Amino acid sequence: METLIDYCLEYNNTSKQHDITVFSVYHPLVKQTQHLVSDVNHYHYIDVTSLWAKVKKRIHGLTHRHTYYHYTIDYFLQQTLKEIERRSYDVIILENRPGFALDLQGRTKAKLVYHLGNDFLNKDTPHAVELYESAWRIITTSDYIRQCVMSCNPADAKCITVYNGIDLKPYQTATPISRESLGFAEDDFVLAFSGRLTPEKGIMELIEAMLLLHDKPNIKLLVMGSSFYGNADKNNPFIHELKTRAKQLDNRIKFTGYIKHELMPSYLAAADAAVIPSTWQEPFGLTVVEAMAAGLPIITTDRGGIPEIVSKENAIMIPLCSDFCGILAKAILSAYINKAGRLYMGQASRSLAKKFSKEIYAEQYFRAIGIIR
Repeated sequence: METLIDYCLEYNNTSKQHDITVFSVYHPLVKQTQHLVSDVNHYHYIDVTSLWAKVKKRIHGLTHRHTYYHYTIDYFLQQTLKEIERRSYDVIILENRPGFALDLQGRTKAKLVYHLGNDFLNKDTPHAVELYESAWRIITTSDYIRQCVMSCNPADAKCITVYNGIDLKPYQTATPISRESLGFAEDDFVLAFSGRLTPEKGIMELIEAMLLLHDKPNIKLLVMGSSFYGNADKNNPFIHELKTRAKQLDNRIKFTGYIKHELMPSYLAAADAAVIPSTWQEPFGLTVVEAMAAGLPIITTDRGGIPEIVSKENAIMIPLCSDFCGILAKAILSAYINKAGRLYMGQASRSLAKKFSKEIYAEQYFRAIGIIR
């Protein structure tokens, strides 16, 4: 969500259509942010990490035991509200935190807009009706998330889908990282997995599919990511299990750990195809778009918002079923064998990715809020 906000700020800094204030937690690295110098974008940071802030957060937790979110998140909100009440805003956009609306009611005259990148508002959400009614508009990152929100009101007229966007240029112009540095040969068929190494991302099933392809030594797998952004994962039992299973394939699977976002295009450019085998209802699938922008054929699942991103021309979509690993292995083998098909799918991926540019995203985002001129 932070990157998406940056795209909107970049767009606004150029178009100068709106006066925007971003409320966020403070970090020393914010001083390096390129968008800080702006006459239309403003920033207010809340200290949540200093010793004094930690003391105040703890006191807040002891005196506010029934908050919607964790008391540390509520502390940030309460500090933000002090500033909001001093100013006059036309619109307040809540990024993935619809629960904040409960405290904003009666403390601002601004219209409340929710931007939801996850399934955080549905009929089973605590205070679902109140949260839904409090929103002036609800922007969802996929029709899948929109349908979740609509379970609160089937006759909904507030929701609009705005698909996430990325900066396409780095993926279109990247120089591939050396395959030799990854332990792969130039004639290998390299699959790329990028994302969090958590059970719902399907990475264990992908390892199992690779084991089924043990007799195809030229099929290699590049696993990029960690359990969470930047984690070392040294004591993570799930990742330990992943790597233990992967050892059975000797040097055919390379775990890179966390890769900085700006380096991802070069890593993806070294691959022949991307595998995104999510087993949960993926809200959108940004890694799918990144792989498409890199011109890769896609092997993925029909979960959540993923079918809204890909097409039959650029992707092999597989269902979640009892033989999921077997079907996944067959899809990988099909891509491996059919080089001409891979080239066609890669071209289709690049073409489809154009719909998800950061410029299109930012324009549609402001248009959805209803404040574009």
